[in-house]
Amino acid sequence: MSNSEEKIVDHGSDQLCLAEEPITNSIGQHAKPWKLLIVDDEEVVHSVTHLALDGFEIDGQGLEFISAYSGAEARTILRGHKDIAVILLDVVMETDRAGLDLVHFIRRELKNKLVRIILRTGQPGQSPEQEVITQYDINDYKEKTELTRQKLFSAVYTSLRSYADLYALEQNRKGLMKVISASATIFDERDISQFSQGVLEQLTSLLYLDNDAVLINTSGLLAHPEMENLHILAGTGKFKDCYGDVDISIFCSEVVERIRYVLKNKKSSYGENYWLSYYVTKSGLEQLLYLSAKDTFSVPDIEMIELFVKNVAIAHETIALLESCQK
Repeated sequence: MSNSEEKIVDHGSDQLCLAEEPITNSIGQHAKPWKLLIVDDEEVVHSVTHLALDGFEIDGQGLEFISAYSGAEARTILRGHKDIAVILLDVVMETDRAGLDLVHFIRRELKNKLVRIILRTGQPGQSPEQEVITQYDINDYKEKTELTRQKLFSAVYTSLRSYADLYALEQNRKGLMKVISASATIFDERDISQFSQGVLEQLTSLLYLDNDAVLINTSGLLAHPEMENLHILAGTGKFKDCYGDVDISIFCSEVVERIRYVLKNKKSSYGENYWLSYYVTKSGLEQLLYLSAKDTFSVPDIEMIELFVKNVAIAHETIALLESCQK
């Protein structure tokens, strides 16, 4: 596609123009690794697990190995790492039931329902599989003698897929709660920010995107491409604490150039690992949504993103109209 070409997507009465990417070198996104906690009192088990899962990767994300050699040490680690995805857990450590007690701690005290727990035991007679599965909230049960490299790989792979789905659902639930809460008062309290934040969190979780996303109101402060300020309505990831009028330098130079390009050409822009959506209402209110992702966006993803920006802009415009009528 040449610099002068455009890709047009027809959405009923709206026409989406996708501008050609102005940056020749796209920014590579370094995906955060999945956190895997190994809890076992035998050093050799940790070493063998590292070796067996060497080079493991899902969707560009590798593994970060964290080791604990007792149930007590694992408790300390779990309190400090809320985002551990999978635990490979031994049963017999400092006590005969140290692993099972840790499961109780994770599920009951920490109330962590997301982390996937794979129980590994070298003494299955002490903790029969049927008893453990029915009485404890674990996700898999393996005897160390049967756990080949391939079986371990498969167990961790399926557990991580399950964790990713559950995490997305949880983030979607939290976003939906914010939307429900904000929707009841959005026009009474003129609070577009909470509404935008909730829907943005839903969007990023539904599309399995990286957490970094930001919704920008470009009317006024950023009406001209050379201005240095912008107004953020909502953000996630590294932009979560950004709100209101901020300096454009919070973005790296490549993203700043992309924003200026979109504002100048009044068209959405995209690359291999990002989408910058542009929408303008009939009254001239402009909004941008910047999203980062590990992979390219599909057509359904694009349609959902564009619909999000459009609806938030219209809601924002409606609030502004109500305020002007009451003056």
